[in-house]
Amino acid sequence: MTTNPTDPNQVCLTGENSFIRLQLEPGGPQTTRISHWRVLYSPAGPGHVLFVKSDLVDDEVLIYADNIALARWLQEEIESFLFPEFADQNLPVTNAEFTKSGDGRSFWTETVDSDEDTLLLTWYDFIEPFMLRVEAGSAPGRPHGVYSCFIPSRNAQVTINGMVAQGQPSPEMRGDKPSSTSCLAWSETWVKP
Repeated sequence: MTTNPTDPNQVCLTGENSFIRLQLEPGGPQTTRISHWRVLYSPAGPGHVLFVKSDLVDDEVLIYADNIALARWLQEEIESFLFPEFADQNLPVTNAEFTKSGDGRSFWTETVDSDEDTLLLTWYDFIEPFMLRVEAGSAPGRPHGVYSCFIPSRNAQVTINGMVAQGQPSPEMRGDKPSSTSCLAWSETWVKP
């Protein structure tokens, strides 16, 4: 008898959702929180979205996107569970261009350019990658499941208009794997029943 190789859940999106969470000391409050989405497939189409909250911008939430419909869909469908401050539909979305460089082994930089701002997000000093798997409905209050290749970094830097955010990523465990509050999250697919 063979096992069914398909997941019975509906695919919501597939792409990337890399993140950086900086703190002045492990366990302390976050000084910067970044959620970067590169989406290949979703009900709102493909595109890029960046959610930012940082002491560099007086702890305001900023949103940049090249597909505003995707930003709004992510707010409603996923960020409302991950970080509700990013899910406020009254926040403006700034049109931006997104580029990337690096190789995922030595460093990775995402550049976000709008008419008024330039943001650089850089991950480096990587830990061994691993696959994250959360079954749909297994987390209380969250219907989604997610499958993602996490590439944790011991170090990361966030630069907004030439100013560097304070703080460092903190080490953390994800199940039995060493990880960090700063990860490239590639080949990420969200599903729900």
